[in-house]
Order: sequence, then C-alpha cells, then structure tokens
Amino acid sequence: MIEPQKKKDFAEAMRAGHTQIAPGCFDAMSAMMAANAGADAVMTSGFAVSASHLGFPDVELYTMTENLNVVRNIVNAVDVPVIADTDTGYGNAMNVMRTVREFEQAGVCAMIFEDQSAPKRCPAAANQIEILPAHENAGKIRAAVQARRDPNTLIIARTDAGSPAEAMQRAKMYVQAGADLIQPISRTFADFDGLKQMREAVGVPLSLQILGWLEQDLSQNQIKEVAAIACDPLVGLMSAAQVMQDNYARLIKDKSTSNLPHPVMNMSDFKTFIGFEEIEQKQVKFMLMDLKDSGVLG
Repeated sequence: MIEPQKKKDFAEAMRAGHTQIAPGCFDAMSAMMAANAGADAVMTSGFAVSASHLGFPDVELYTMTENLNVVRNIVNAVDVPVIADTDTGYGNAMNVMRTVREFEQAGVCAMIFEDQSAPKRCPAAANQIEILPAHENAGKIRAAVQARRDPNTLIIARTDAGSPAEAMQRAKMYVQAGADLIQPISRTFADFDGLKQMREAVGVPLSLQILGWLEQDLSQNQIKEVAAIACDPLVGLMSAAQVMQDNYARLIKDKSTSNLPHPVMNMSDFKTFIGFEEIEQKQVKFMLMDLKDSGVLG
C-alpha cells in the first residue's frame, strides 16, 4: 500500500496530464511483477479478474465484494498506485457510493466507472452493449465524487458510447459531475484527431486502454498529448494464458517438463521475487526474541 504523500503526488500528476504507464493485473503476483518491472501504477482489469478467479467472461458475473477482495490483496502487495476497475458500480447511485467507500478504504488511488447498463459486457468481446441514459450515469458520477473521503482518490468516468458526438457529450456531463479523468472507448474514434478533440472538449486528461483498436497505432508522443493514463489491461493475463496453455499441453503430451516451449522461472529467482528470504529472516528474529523472553536462551 502506498503512502498518503505518494497518493497525493499521483493524483496531482494525473490531473496535470503527466502520462503514467499502468499495466493491467489480476492478482497480487501479477501486480508485483508489473511493479518490479518499473510500472508507474497498476490497473486491475475486470476482464482478467473474472477470467482468472472465476473462469467466467467479463459480463459482471462477479460481485462487488469478490472484486474488492482481489483488489485489496493487490493493494497490500505493491507500493505503487492501484487503479481499480469498478465496472458499473454494481447498481445505482447508492451502490456506487458504497463501492467508492469500500475500495477507497482498501487503499486504491483511483476507480473507473463505466456508463453501461448492468450487467455490463466487455466492449473488447461484445459487439453490442447497452448504456444508461446520460443524465442517470452523470448522477452516479456525482454520487461517486461525493462519497470519496479523500480528494486525492480519483474518479475516472468511462463512456462506451459508440459515436464520437455522443461520447463527447457524455464526457462533458461526467466532467461537470466531478470526474477527474475520462476514459473513452477508442474504437469510437477513427483517428488520433478524434481523441484530441475529445481531450480538448472535456478539459481533463484521458485514460486510454491499449486494446488493439486505435491506440495500437498511436505514438508515445500522441498518447502523452491526450492521456494521463496509458494501460494495456490484458497483457499480463494473455501472456500468462498463452504460456500456461502451451506448457501444459507439452507436459501432458510428453509427460515431462524437459522440452517446454516457454521457459519457466527457476526456484531461486522465484523465492527472491516472492520474498522468502525476508520472511525467513523475520521468523528467525522473532522466534529468537520469543525464546529470549521466555528465558530459554538465558
């Protein structure tokens, strides 16, 4: 979990539009790997959480508390800011308020709320989605802003509107409701100029998810021009999925791990990564202290 000053610095950087790289993660270990690699922040991906923890597609089949438990473990595992995918807020404005308070208490630095109707459907996998009336979702964003206890907890409003005009109109309403950043679905826009117009129209930085649409063709300078957050939400999940699928298939076929198609981390490196040595040192320290206190060691 990060310190309050670091959270404040992160919020100021986001509001100022200083681009942060935030890989997607789905559990404590994937978040630790991203943080160890030098990520500015990590973002929990609902798509990845649903797949990895429940074996379900991203259609909001998990509950708020199930997502919260995963996010809490991630926050406790890393010392970089955690951005939480909080889907639709799990209900109406009242549910959104509870969601904000629970996730803020868990230690996240930002939450992303989308304007789909519940249960949501991931736009990366679904061709058609339903979105709430703009005024209703603006009310949910107002509720989220009011519910946060720390002004450095950022509220990111995502719009899944399919047309650029509607996306911009909705984004303006969400900013007026208090959203700190706007996350558009970039397949809405034909080119970078569309994203640039969105950024200029709403007056706050964007949050971009690199999912294989327009963002894949953007240069780093273009991303920096419009976005405070650049996240590839699925790189961790898809990397792990491909490696496990291939290695498990070879293991079953050969009944051996001698010729796996992908290398695996050796035990020594993994023990260092996961913190075995630190835990063992603490165990020795406190066990000896207990023995001394009990008089066994004199």
